[in-house]
Amino acid sequence: MAAEQPPIALTIAGSDPSGGAGVQADLKTFSALGVYGASVITALTAQNTTGVSGVFGVPPEFIAAQFQSVTSDLAVSTIKTGMLGDASIVETVVRMLAGVPCTRVVVDPVMVATSGDVLLDPDAIQCVRADLIPRAFLITPNIPEAAKLLNAHEANSEADMRAQAVALMELGCGAVLLKGGHVAGTAAVDVLFDGKDHHVLQMPWIDTRNTHGTGCTLSAAIAANLALGLQLREAVSAGKAFVWNALKSGALRRIGHGCGPVDHLFEPRPRTLEL
Repeated sequence: MAAEQPPIALTIAGSDPSGGAGVQADLKTFSALGVYGASVITALTAQNTTGVSGVFGVPPEFIAAQFQSVTSDLAVSTIKTGMLGDASIVETVVRMLAGVPCTRVVVDPVMVATSGDVLLDPDAIQCVRADLIPRAFLITPNIPEAAKLLNAHEANSEADMRAQAVALMELGCGAVLLKGGHVAGTAAVDVLFDGKDHHVLQMPWIDTRNTHGTGCTLSAAIAANLALGLQLREAVSAGKAFVWNALKSGALRRIGHGCGPVDHLFEPRPRTLEL
């Protein structure tokens, strides 16, 4: 019997010891969607559902060593980036990605945790803007992150989101998913811009404080779906549906004393989902 090679996705991100965000959330999401997950850890954090109490950045040369070990052995289909921490780490990741030019990269430009803790040094934002984003097949900023990347006001309407998605595209990425979870309303509205058309993705709002790791989970789900062979719009739609179901299931649980995590292992969880 011939051996089966599953699709492989790689996350380059920080570690969350409480298990709700970062590399841990990414690997859970990959597994839930039937994709083999590998990881390169950029930072160790001391955090839980109430906040981040410490960050220890991994030396850039060791980040590069992890990446070389993984990519020299595993046939990685997609890569996602999460918490990168500072400019030296961003620059290292950019150099690493240049060595795998055919691999699709999903960039989640993580700047601030759900708890409000800063996860990217201000001097690294320009490096993300000028060097990392042009390497991306897709970027997935939330509204505050988009505003920082554009040096603009925060979008407060769908029209603003459409305009900012176009402006973000001009930074050189392949596509933009602007997440609208920070805009109050009765629905969670995201805007996908593929360079030609805007696609509005909408799901009913879930009233829960258990939102720890939602951004990490969404970008990981999209990366996993791309590894499974879905096209951009399908991968994003399925990723949003995965997160919505994880939020819905997670709202019924109590883990920790703060903003609890979503439920990455909700049941049933078909390999692909449609809105």
